[in-house]
Amino acid sequence: MADTWRRAEDLGFTGAWVYDHLAWRGHSPWDDAYASLAAAAAVTSSIRLGTLVTSPNFRTPVPTASAIRTIDRISGGRLTLGIGAGGSAHTSDGDVLDRDWTPRERADRFAEWVDHLDALLTGESVSVAGEYWSARGVTISPGLVQQRPPFWIAAGGPRGMRLATRLGQGWIVNPEGDAPADDVRRLVERMAETCDAAGRDFSAMPCLLLTGFTGEPWLESAAAYDDLAGRHAEIGITDVAVHWPRPGTEWDADMEVFEEIAARAAS
Repeated sequence: MADTWRRAEDLGFTGAWVYDHLAWRGHSPWDDAYASLAAAAAVTSSIRLGTLVTSPNFRTPVPTASAIRTIDRISGGRLTLGIGAGGSAHTSDGDVLDRDWTPRERADRFAEWVDHLDALLTGESVSVAGEYWSARGVTISPGLVQQRPPFWIAAGGPRGMRLATRLGQGWIVNPEGDAPADDVRRLVERMAETCDAAGRDFSAMPCLLLTGFTGEPWLESAAAYDDLAGRHAEIGITDVAVHWPRPGTEWDADMEVFEEIAARAAS
């Protein structure tokens, strides 16, 4: 694992991300995201590290905030928190707490979770009382290198976009459907409108596109990557996340092509 993190840094990637799951899409063992990031922080020196995404599906705010502080300190301030509501399916850990949340409950839990994380990572002797979580007199934020580590929030609906506008330093886009570029364009336009309504400059917000789930040939060739990245940059995407080649899965790719793409992206 250490060799992979070092290789990602040597290739010139700006950031390296991990999914935060117990067993992602049937793949097990799946190492804990925060333990993995702590290890990565110890063996790298410049690449930013983050979750893509962490969620309240099986994490509670207080220990999550404590882990965030620890990794921020180990990494010297290189942690970015990709945060999302989490999937509802069992393969996305959506029901591992033995509860099937309604869409409204899932949105309520997510908003409360992000609010609590923000409070815990910015204040001292924090007491919060919510419908889903509570805490009393918790102090975590002292010692953070970043005040606080940036939240990049995944959001596709109006409520999530308002949350990302209010508390996010970046925004994560996860397109769906048969025309993903059109979906990205629609989401970008909607997010820009949400920022404008809140008096925030959308052009200054990093926008990360998660790839690998829509059938687009991002890793087919360096030329294909350049074409797709260029077209999405015109839409408003500032950052692109691609999967490290995983042999035997739909995320397999030619490592030489992957390395060429990394070199182009870093130049």
